[in-house]
Amino acid sequence: MRFYSINRRVVAGLALTGFMLAAAGCQSSDNGILNFGFSKKDPTAPPPPQDPKVLASQLRAYCPKVTLRDGTAFFNTYAKGTAAKTKKRKVDAAADAEAQAAAQTGPNGQPVDPNRDPAKIIYQASITDVTRDCIHENGQLTMKIAVAGKVVPGPLFTPGTVTMPIRIAVQHGPDVLYSQLHQYQVQVTDPSAATQFVFTDTNVVVPEPTARDYQAYAGYDENAPAATDKSKAKRKKRVAAAATN
Repeated sequence: MRFYSINRRVVAGLALTGFMLAAAGCQSSDNGILNFGFSKKDPTAPPPPQDPKVLASQLRAYCPKVTLRDGTAFFNTYAKGTAAKTKKRKVDAAADAEAQAAAQTGPNGQPVDPNRDPAKIIYQASITDVTRDCIHENGQLTMKIAVAGKVVPGPLFTPGTVTMPIRIAVQHGPDVLYSQLHQYQVQVTDPSAATQFVFTDTNVVVPEPTARDYQAYAGYDENAPAATDKSKAKRKKRVAAAATN
């Protein structure tokens, strides 16, 4: 009888412990570890945070960064090649071709462009720094982009004026919002020192950005088409017209 009463106490204690654990489990919140689809979302819970957006105050303070494209930081001015006038004479064709090839080959054995021979540089210009300033008003962004650099005399230096093709551009992805080529001139007179210069484009006007994703560029643009001489163009048209008549 004593053994039986002890067992009844043990069984009652175990039953009470199990009931307390079950009640605690029912009152505990769902932590996501065991979710069998019976839990419901709390309608009073705040919505999840959305992706951050650029504030209007941030856009008003936004000024696109100015960078230099690869290969646009230097500009060289070369002396025009002059061919010596010699009397006509019969020469061996093979020897003439060999001499011409040697004249167009540099010390490293690589071919040299006669129009870009390092020994014929008059001036070498370079851009050393760029900066910008921005104003937001009337639905537009007005930028002032400045380019600082120097002009160094070359082997064939002669005092004079250097005309440098400087392009300023602003892009929004693949779209070009502004692009202007400036023929900027610098007077160089001292053969023993570099001449400093600062060029500023104050007329860069583009639409007000809706995000911080504009890109501004500055640099030399030697690939820009040269201005056409109108008088020469007219003469060519007259000659072509006369030939067809």
